[in-house]
Amino acid sequence: MPAAPRLAVIGHVEWVTHTDAPFIPAAGEIVHLKDPVEQPAGGGAVTAAALARFGAEVSFYTAVGNDLPVAERLAALGMRVLAAARDRPHTRALVMRDPAHERTIAVVGENLHPEIGDPLPWDELAGVDGVFFTGWDPATLRAARAAPLLIVTARRFTPLVESGVRADVLLGSGRDPGERVDLDRLSEQPDRVVETFGRDGGTDYEAVEPPGPVVDSYGAGDTFAAGLLYGMATGLEWREALAYAARAAAEAVTWRGAYPPPDRQSDW
Repeated sequence: MPAAPRLAVIGHVEWVTHTDAPFIPAAGEIVHLKDPVEQPAGGGAVTAAALARFGAEVSFYTAVGNDLPVAERLAALGMRVLAAARDRPHTRALVMRDPAHERTIAVVGENLHPEIGDPLPWDELAGVDGVFFTGWDPATLRAARAAPLLIVTARRFTPLVESGVRADVLLGSGRDPGERVDLDRLSEQPDRVVETFGRDGGTDYEAVEPPGPVVDSYGAGDTFAAGLLYGMATGLEWREALAYAARAAAEAVTWRGAYPPPDRQSDW
């Protein structure tokens, strides 16, 4: 059996409260939220946890506040947590799931990102099989480029521009205004650009039917990123890696919140 790929994620984690909302309020309205569930989540954490579920050895480079057991909870998900300590409260987020199972997110405070000056083993990135970047410090992105495979979220386009490095894949939602990019700003063009469109598929791939009822869209895009990185790092051809990612994202919408329940079995 081939060895598990060694992969890394650079980015943020939020302490998320998932809730159910009968509707998403407009300005001036009041909504009563139900059934709160708390967990560390956010783009970096969800991607790292998904990679661990797929069987990778995962190092998650992040930063954490001083008031919540973020690192401990993340480690329980199967990843190696490399967390820079910040002397401030950790970033929180409120997620409202509407009756159509779509999520609306409100982030409280600025995301905490690792920086190149943090005492983390940045030199190890040269020895991993691939990196997913959703951080903010361009210097950490330059460190990540030492890996043979680098996927960057379009939401971090500004650090990519400032870093001057080439991404193997620039990945973003075609429906999210925050992930629209101007490739002319890049000094090094990415090898591939992938846009995702949820149930309508995306660049070079078709969407996969979920293996059960749709419960919650939270984390589907991050899980897609994990699937693509894992597929490429394990040697799948381009469209095969995208198909793997689409399958992973389809499964992610069948549970509530960022992660499957402990008793949930997967055939990864």
